[in-house]
Amino acid sequence: MTAHSLPERAREGGRIVRDDIEGAVTAAQLVYEDGSTQVFDPDGTTTYVERGRETAGEWYVDEHGRFCSFWPPSYRACYDLEWVVEAGEPAGVSFREVANGSTFVGRYRH
Repeated sequence: MTAHSLPERAREGGRIVRDDIEGAVTAAQLVYEDGSTQVFDPDGTTTYVERGRETAGEWYVDEHGRFCSFWPPSYRACYDLEWVVEAGEPAGVSFREVANGSTFVGRYRH
């Protein structure tokens, strides 16, 4: 799935529902505001790159329908996701951490 083939409801913004999480995060590489990048693979693995340093982790959807990530050896966090929409098209994903409310935005790299 690519950013252009995301569900119609993605064009409206708002919360990313359980059934759309995988498609939203795997649609394309995400580029964050600080220039770091991340790729989420459908098999539940993820690679985050910050200033040339690569880190491997895992992602999944929990029993509450939230996106969660695990970074060895022990960091685990869950997030509520929202679509980032520009000019009526899905442009990325906003992540809001459930535990502390911190937010970061990843935009699709095409």
